[in-house]
Amino acid sequence: MPSATPHAADSLGNPLTLDNPASLALVDDFVMGFISTESRAVNLIALAETDASPIVQAYCATLHLFAESREAVANARPFLAKARAGAERATPREQRYITAIEAWADGDIVRAIELHAAQAREFPRDLVSVKLGQYHCFNTGDCPGMLRLALAVLPSTADVPYVHGMAAFGFEQCHLMREAEASARLAIAMCRKEPWAHHALAHVMLTEGRLAEGLAFMESVSDTWIGLNSFMVTHNWWHVALFLIDLGRDAEALAVYDEHAWGVVKDYSQDQIGAVSLLARLELAGIDVGARWNDVAGYLLQRQADHVLPFLDLQYLYGLARAGRPEADALLRNIEAFAPNAPPSTRAAWQRVCVPAAHGLVAHARGDFAGAIEGLGVALPRMIEIGGSHAQRDLFEQVYLAALVRMGSESTLAAAQGILQQQLNGQPESLRLRRQAGAVYARLGLGQLAAGGMPARG
Repeated sequence: MPSATPHAADSLGNPLTLDNPASLALVDDFVMGFISTESRAVNLIALAETDASPIVQAYCATLHLFAESREAVANARPFLAKARAGAERATPREQRYITAIEAWADGDIVRAIELHAAQAREFPRDLVSVKLGQYHCFNTGDCPGMLRLALAVLPSTADVPYVHGMAAFGFEQCHLMREAEASARLAIAMCRKEPWAHHALAHVMLTEGRLAEGLAFMESVSDTWIGLNSFMVTHNWWHVALFLIDLGRDAEALAVYDEHAWGVVKDYSQDQIGAVSLLARLELAGIDVGARWNDVAGYLLQRQADHVLPFLDLQYLYGLARAGRPEADALLRNIEAFAPNAPPSTRAAWQRVCVPAAHGLVAHARGDFAGAIEGLGVALPRMIEIGGSHAQRDLFEQVYLAALVRMGSESTLAAAQGILQQQLNGQPESLRLRRQAGAVYARLGLGQLAAGGMPARG
């Protein structure tokens, strides 16, 4: 059996127990690629059959689980079994990491987060573990948990730009905008190609209504979005498209969808939900998307029984329903059947949020606006529990708002006015919101407010 004494360390200084020292380069590709959202992280798979080192096998399992597919856990199990079989010769850091990935595969997300938090305290330069812990916190709506992980390791990792990017997004999701912007700008000053920090700053600028500034910033750094994983590149372009939609630059937003946001890895979960949510936003802004739903829906057919995350299932469902695919009904039934049997740590989110939201989304896609209002009205107050960012979850509020307007009664228009005006107050540059609010004011007999004006006072 190979020696239990580590004979290498990754670029962050974490000791590694490797059967073959020549594996170090690909392990480093994974470590540094993972925290920088670069596609080189997957190079590690080349070692799957040739290096039985516990940490190599655990990292391979990590990559499989990130597929976020129905088969992901089954595909990860053989690697976890090999990692566990050799765990006794691994370092304590590696052993805890293996246990955390096993908890993830078992669906025990609470336990996984606890292990990543312990790792952050004891081995603060294990930044793969930190980023994974943030991923789980993000998916369960635990924004303070995301921030706590980043801040726990920051004193020991201030030299790593990607940590400042992780902190920036944690700050932003906790509504700490000044701190978020400062952290993001520090990360970018240290490394101009820090796409996660770009992403965090885009969130800040969107939230604060700095739409033209946000668009200019994202376009100014878009030349660095090369060599990234498909999620990161498509998601940053997704943010560009959101700025364009709000600024009324419809044709450019459609071009971003066609050229950058859809088509990189069409089989991947995150690329698919990015396409669904962007098409939905384009339509809700009054932009004709043509036959684009049909292309996306063809790739969603494989998702009818995934149930990896409720946040993903809801967008798969809306995409199928908007394309008029009967498979939407199968996915809806499967969500209802799965929810009571979901892992305990996520069961409430599936039952109390995902199920009513799913009914609401299908209803909206099929023109049943009363059903959309009912289902989404129940789910929206707890929507954070299914994860996703503020900007991503805004899709569900936009669908709810559209249903209120399309319902067209005095009460639903009054409710729409309240939502729209508050949004417009925070986004005064948004031509999209201005148009939508103007239409609602006109239908409420307040046409004089449609352009944002107020009646003269005598």
